[in-house]
Order: sequence, then structure tokens, then C-alpha cells
Amino acid sequence: MTDDAHRFTGMYDECRQRVWAYVVSRAGRQVADEVVSETFAIAWRRLDDVPEPALPWLLGVARNVLRDNIRAEVRREALAAELRAWTEGDVADEVTQRIGVLRALAALQEDDREILVLVAWHGLSPKEGARVVGCSSAAFRVRLHRARKRLKEAMEAAEPALPPIPAVRNLSEEWS
Repeated sequence: MTDDAHRFTGMYDECRQRVWAYVVSRAGRQVADEVVSETFAIAWRRLDDVPEPALPWLLGVARNVLRDNIRAEVRREALAAELRAWTEGDVADEVTQRIGVLRALAALQEDDREILVLVAWHGLSPKEGARVVGCSSAAFRVRLHRARKRLKEAMEAAEPALPPIPAVRNLSEEWS
């Protein structure tokens, strides 16, 4: 056995349980074995950098490995959540629906459009919207009800399909 292997084995035997206990106290038993293994793999690769006593250095490495694992898990969860959000529903349906709503909204009178935008996009309550428009809260609610009704009618009357895509010239036919 070489001097490095002997030194590492002694350090491992002396510190493994304490490093494992530290990781368990921070993250639980499920990840402790993996973090301890990675910690000692780093210690083996950087054996010349390991000071005496080795325990504080090993605990610092374990802390960093644990932190990196937590960051990676947060990134994985964020990516999974983003992918779930992308896959919920059909994007084309959402785009078509959004275009239909915007067309119907554009077809409304300015007063109806303003009331709907104040409530739906700006998140104002009827009382706050009434203040903006300059009417009573009751009058605003009536106008809002009527504007919603007209928006629904405009959406039902609108053509559900998108406009046709303009024809693209077939250049290969022109060049032959």
C-alpha cells in the first residue's frame, strides 16, 4: 500500500462516520451515503490539499457537495415544472383562443373594451374601475356585465379559424 493510500484509508476510517452524521443532520439519511461518497472521492482526488486534521476540511467539502446537490434538485424541479406548464393543453389551441378573444375585443366599442381591460388585465375591482371611468360602482357593474355579454357574442360570431396562410411560390417549378 502506498503512502497516499495509507493516509487516505486512515482519514476515511477516522472521519467517515462523523461526515455521515453531519450530512444526515443537514439533509437526512436518503442522501447521506451519496454525499459522503462524493466527499471522499474529492478528498482522494485532492489528497495533497487535505490538511491535518482532515475533519473540518471534509465537512466543508460535504457542505459544498450537499449545496450543489440541492441546487441541482431545485433546477430539476424548476425545469420539470416548466415542462409541465408547456405540456398542459395544446399551445396551438391556446394561441387560437387568444387570437379569437383579441379579435372579439377589438370588435367591441371603446367603452366596453376599456371596462373589460380594466378588470381583466389590470385586475381592478368594480369599485376601483368605477373610479377610473367616473361612474358609480353599481353603474360600472352593469356596464361590465353588458360588456362581457357583448364580448361573448362577438367571440361566438367570430370565425374560429385563423386566417389562411398566404400561398408560397414554388421556386423549384419556376427554375425548371
